[in-house]
Amino acid sequence: MGEARRMNVSKRSEFYLGVRAVAPILIGVIPFGFTFGVLGPEYGFTPIQTFLMSSIIFAGASQIAFIQLASTGTAPLVTVLSVGVINLRHVLYSAAISKYLAQLPVKWKIPLGYLLTDQAFAVTIKHMEKEGESEFVHYYLLGSGITLWLSWQTSTFMGILLGKTIPEELNLGFAIPLLFLSLIAPEIVKHKSHALSALSAGAAAVIFYDLPLNLWVIFSACIGLAVGMMVNRISSDPGDRKR
Repeated sequence: MGEARRMNVSKRSEFYLGVRAVAPILIGVIPFGFTFGVLGPEYGFTPIQTFLMSSIIFAGASQIAFIQLASTGTAPLVTVLSVGVINLRHVLYSAAISKYLAQLPVKWKIPLGYLLTDQAFAVTIKHMEKEGESEFVHYYLLGSGITLWLSWQTSTFMGILLGKTIPEELNLGFAIPLLFLSLIAPEIVKHKSHALSALSAGAAAVIFYDLPLNLWVIFSACIGLAVGMMVNRISSDPGDRKR
């Protein structure tokens, strides 16, 4: 049956499988993009700048961090480094799927790398592990990635367009930490290393909050990463010794 499944696979079928797989996730993506579209102008960015951030950066957490840091006068270097630290996870995503896309030319790898968001990776890696190095598996990532991209750009645009009609009493700025908590909470409870990483980063943020140039952002992120890596290494040591 597996062979029959592979024979029926086509570019079109893989593409639409990716679209369908990511569709349920849009329930969380669209409100997030809308909120960013509302908050961008509130933080002092023009509508065009806000929309271009969604088109160029195309990473919700990084975009939120960018507008918050830039609007508070944080040094450009610190802002760029902070956004870079937040996006380090994409290096891991790329490493995980690289063996399935190794045969592709650069003209494919560049756009697929741009479309590789958290949600696209989550659905695509499961499909790739199931199907193996299928000839058209990259169309699955293309379908999921384009669906997310269109949803993100549209929701950002709607947020920019309708932002002024939303009462200030709603204080959508408060929605940012709630959105982040909703994204990371399920992952924190799964692994001890994730929980300790989050706790240490939070504690470091409080301790270093008064540092100039908002350097507490980089310090706390790096400490959280270091603790998470250390816990993972310690946890894997007993298994290494058994071998």
